[in-house]
Amino acid sequence: MSHILMSDEPPAFSVLNEHGQSNVVLLCDHASNRVPKQFRGLGLDADQLASHIAWDIGALWVARYLSERLDAPLVFSNYSRLVIDCNRCLEREDLIPATSANIAIPANEQLTQEERLLRRIHFFDPYHKAIDALLSTRTSQTSLLLSIHSFTPFLHTQDRPWPIAVCYENDSVLSKRLRIAMQAQLSEAVGDNEPYAVEEGIDYTLPIHGAKYDIPAIMLEIRQDEIATEIAANSWGETIAAAWTKMND
Repeated sequence: MSHILMSDEPPAFSVLNEHGQSNVVLLCDHASNRVPKQFRGLGLDADQLASHIAWDIGALWVARYLSERLDAPLVFSNYSRLVIDCNRCLEREDLIPATSANIAIPANEQLTQEERLLRRIHFFDPYHKAIDALLSTRTSQTSLLLSIHSFTPFLHTQDRPWPIAVCYENDSVLSKRLRIAMQAQLSEAVGDNEPYAVEEGIDYTLPIHGAKYDIPAIMLEIRQDEIATEIAANSWGETIAAAWTKMND
C-alpha cells in the first residue's frame, strides 16, 4: 500500500492557469469522484460513486469556467472526498468517512492508523502543499481565496431553496459585497452562510490557508440541480464572473 496510485492514474491534484493574473485564487476541494484502482470503488457501486456523497457535482465545471473567464489560477483535488476529505480537519472522524448520507463506505470501516496516514500522505498533503506553493509565489500581490462547492437541493426533509450562497467565517465584508453583486443579477435569494458556514475546526482549506497568508477567504455553494450539466455550470460561471467584475469596478 505504500504506492497507492498506478502509473496511468492522475496525481492527487491539478493546477490550471498557474500564472493567471487575477487577484482570485480558485480552489475546488471536492472536484472529483475518482477512486484509486487499488481501492476497488471503496465497496460502492457506480451509482453511489456518481452521487453527491462522493463529490460536489458540477463544481469543477464552474471553477474551470471561472479560471478561464477571470484569468485566475485554480487548484483542485483529483480524488473523491470518500478517499479522504481535503476540506476536513485532520483530527475529525469524517476526514475519511465510514458512512455518508446513511450509506456505509465498506473500505473505510476498518482502516488502521497506517492506512489513514497513507491516504493523508498521498492525497490530502499534496493538495494542500500545492495550494501553499501557489500562494507563496503571490505574496507581492493582493490575493484572495474563492472555493467552489455544490450542495443538494434537499437534505433529509429540509428544502434548500437558494440557487447559490456566499459562505464565510471572518470575511463578512467581502462576502457581503459579493452577495449584493450576485443578488442584483438574480430573482431568487442568494444565501448568506446557507446551507453551510465556513467553520474553523470543521473546514480546513479556507481557515488554514486564509490565516497563513492573512488573505480573504470565502466559499461559493451552488445548488447541484443548477449545475448538473456543463452548459448550466458555464452559465452560472458567467453569472458569478459578471458579479465579481461588477463588484471590483
